[in-house]
Amino acid sequence: MTANRLPSVSGEQMVAVFKKLGFTVSRQRGSHIVLSRGEDILIVPNHDPVAKGTARALIRDAGITVAEFNRLLRGP
Repeated sequence: MTANRLPSVSGEQMVAVFKKLGFTVSRQRGSHIVLSRGEDILIVPNHDPVAKGTARALIRDAGITVAEFNRLLRGP
């Protein structure tokens, strides 16, 4: 697998990676989890899997690359 290839991920996996980046869960309404880090807010759908375009947009909004996301997804 190349570093820039985005694997199929669930909403829970995405939340776990974003928590490693300093985001905290603010609230959840239905299947949408709201994460915040200062002024930054991400709304992650708790779906399995999250649509590829949605996942890429959330990764970009978090300020990281797909390669960094993959590294955090695999590592501690």
